[in-house]
Amino acid sequence: MMFDPTVEVKKDTILAIETSCDETAAAVVRDGWQVLSNVVASQVDLHARFGGVVPEIASRNHLETVNAVMAQALNEAGVALPDLTAVAVTIGPGLVGALHIGLVAAKALAFATGLPLVGVNHLEGHIFANLLQHRDATPPFVCLVVSGGHTSLVHMPEFGSYELMGSTLDDAAGEAFDKIAKFLGLGYPGGPMIDKLAADGDPSAIEFPRAMMHTKDFDFSLSGLKTAVINHVRKEREAGREIDLADLAAGFQAAVVDVQVHKTVEAAELKRVDTVLLAGGVACNTSLRERLRAELINRNVRVLYPSPAMCTDNAAMIGAAGHFRLWRGEFLQLDADALPNLQL
Repeated sequence: MMFDPTVEVKKDTILAIETSCDETAAAVVRDGWQVLSNVVASQVDLHARFGGVVPEIASRNHLETVNAVMAQALNEAGVALPDLTAVAVTIGPGLVGALHIGLVAAKALAFATGLPLVGVNHLEGHIFANLLQHRDATPPFVCLVVSGGHTSLVHMPEFGSYELMGSTLDDAAGEAFDKIAKFLGLGYPGGPMIDKLAADGDPSAIEFPRAMMHTKDFDFSLSGLKTAVINHVRKEREAGREIDLADLAAGFQAAVVDVQVHKTVEAAELKRVDTVLLAGGVACNTSLRERLRAELINRNVRVLYPSPAMCTDNAAMIGAAGHFRLWRGEFLQLDADALPNLQL
């Protein structure tokens, strides 16, 4: 019988740890869906002046912060170590140094307490964030996972089974937003800045390329778009013309969203699913949400996405996915390594 994590048949209390990039996070999740605590220590201020994440700084800050974050998660949940059933931790993909800090902390806790250790794929965590807030959702799904490090289309025929349909060949969506925002001097992270600016702009004022829009696959490419935006800005500046940042942001965002929506709709039709899950930090993007819903509603396909706090990196999503892995009997040994290029 297929395990369904939306059905309360398995009881557990899991401490989850997430350190795949620049957020030090810990959460306590009960029975795979009840979030007792969800603590996130952000490093945005540390990386803002660099316009992106500096891996060494991220790792060092995780090392300084992870024990306090775990203690806070347990305290806010009103849970002590003897109350726990397991420890879940992100093992990849991500920055190897950052992943290593969380994994070592989880191993130490598992060794000291004798609790089972469960490894979670970061991308699976993002997908399971939907199931924390949409407990009636059942596969099959097509999942668009869009974040700072990942842009992927995934077919999920059943829980725990994944088919990678396509992914970015170069820049991820969030990475492209950050790079353009940095070039324009908008600050970091770039996604929210561009989304806010674009709301006041005309997406048709500047025509940017839609790379791979009509290829016979589900892959993406954003490096050419990024170059086109930079070249446009330089050309306008050299000509002494003032740049309308709102129009620029709207045109750039539309070029990203158009391709992602087009390919997600094609994937949903090919796989004949009635539910599409949007996941990852870029799932907060207003235009992406609205466009995807508008394109799929007439096809009787619903679009689900988490709340903004659950879209970005957090440990509650790792606890939800960890619950599923725990009851499949999938445990980590204490000599397990972090896997920065881990695939679904």
